[in-house]
Amino acid sequence: MSTQRTNQDFYAIRVREAKPSPTLAVSEAARQLKAEGVDVIDLGGGDPDFTTPQHIRDAAIAAMNAGDTHYVGGAGTPELRKAISNKLQQDNRIVAHHNGDILVTPGGKFALYLAAQAFVEPGVDVMVLEPAWVSYVPIVELAGGTAIHVGLDPDDNFAITREVLERHVTSATRIIMLNSPNNPTGRVMTREELEILASFAVEHDLMVWTDEIYEKIIYDGREHISIATFPGLIERTLTFIGLSKAYAMTGWRLGYVAGPKALISQLSKINSHATTCATSFAQAGGAAALNGPQDTIREMVRSWDRRRHLVADGVNRIQGLKTGLVEGAFYAFVDAREIDTDSVRLADRILKDVHVAVVPGIAFGESGEGHLRLSFATSDDALQRTIDRLTTLFGSR
Repeated sequence: MSTQRTNQDFYAIRVREAKPSPTLAVSEAARQLKAEGVDVIDLGGGDPDFTTPQHIRDAAIAAMNAGDTHYVGGAGTPELRKAISNKLQQDNRIVAHHNGDILVTPGGKFALYLAAQAFVEPGVDVMVLEPAWVSYVPIVELAGGTAIHVGLDPDDNFAITREVLERHVTSATRIIMLNSPNNPTGRVMTREELEILASFAVEHDLMVWTDEIYEKIIYDGREHISIATFPGLIERTLTFIGLSKAYAMTGWRLGYVAGPKALISQLSKINSHATTCATSFAQAGGAAALNGPQDTIREMVRSWDRRRHLVADGVNRIQGLKTGLVEGAFYAFVDAREIDTDSVRLADRILKDVHVAVVPGIAFGESGEGHLRLSFATSDDALQRTIDRLTTLFGSR
């Protein structure tokens, strides 16, 4: 008599071993408490607290009303791909032909997932610079590869050095992943750091995957530099960008990846079986975003600029907490090692005692331990109340 399988017996090993997104878990915990009537301040997510600009919404509505509710080409509509090509050349100095070098995807995250399915397999190592966005490692592991955790030093402002890269490269390394401006640290990599990484990639014959989703959200006159523009990099680099952050379009799920046609064609092959195409009328909105006025980005960045100062000034007056003034994106990565080096325990304490939801630094890799990520993509009032609650919990300096 055969033994009946349990549900778990049907799960693939890669799914059994995968962990849910920690940032989504934090937001879900906050939502549950709010449903119970608790006044929770959720600083766990990365969703701009702005409405998608009117002209972008109008373009999508017009497309729907015109009957643009059907399948479109798998690579993306010609209008959007041409807008992306122009944008990349003007903003990033990357030459990417609209017909072959660009793939539009339902969100930037899915473009990364496609790349992993195309180029990662058992026996392949992928170097992940950490602290790193929580989905990089699972995306690699779900494809059967091994993520090499390259921990950057929090006491050296998480700088990229040749020494740390050489220390972690293996004979099986095929890819290195970069994210600048960085989630969660807020770092914008300098030209010197990018030069180090570029020469390292060429000498070790590696692909470079560069996530530039926060490229428009930078402060103090810093320059966003796309690593694909360095010598020897264009033929080995995939550049991942999306419209979620700069245009407050997170729910639209619209991203894209650019690179050599030979590489993009492999992602397109998988995409044809995975989703067919990104949403047709959302792409009309995407084209309007890239072709239209960009002043709404500047307005949002001004708000985030004000809030990063509010958070830094407030946090640095709290006993046991410290943070630098972030250089890009909209996250403060707060050093809490004086209070507790176990960031999960500390985040749980903060949620339980003062009802503020933050992400423990360990979620972003070992080098993030002892830190907490606070999103300031929320209202000034919520941020000030957060500072007040944390001051009540830990005291002031």
